[in-house]
Amino acid sequence: MSETTPSVVTSEDRTLPAIVYGLYLLGLVNGLTILVGLVIAHINRDTAGPVMRSHYTFLIRTFWIGLAVFLGLGVLIGISAVLSVVLIGIPFLMLFLFLWGAVGVWFAIRCVVGLIYLSQGEAYPRPQTWLI
Repeated sequence: MSETTPSVVTSEDRTLPAIVYGLYLLGLVNGLTILVGLVIAHINRDTAGPVMRSHYTFLIRTFWIGLAVFLGLGVLIGISAVLSVVLIGIPFLMLFLFLWGAVGVWFAIRCVVGLIYLSQGEAYPRPQTWLI
């Protein structure tokens, strides 16, 4: 009596990372859902398989990098707004506001690219990168 076990291919659940990507994209409009997505990513990263772990790592790094850049630009925007009273801050204010928007676009592109890899069932290839 020989017992054979069929090869079982386990696929990781892609639902929660997809929800986190969606919360991040929705958070570009309201801001609050990004924090909910961050909590979900932190809670599930250690128990996820290697493919989904790469997505959670990517999502967590996307949040922290984006937050650091947004806060830095926020300080520069504030300084430029004060200096715009004497007209020297106006070009800097315009520049930093443009960069603020560019970081929002960067955030959205990272989320969309991550969703593409997730929909294909692939690990994010470079979850530690600052770029895309």
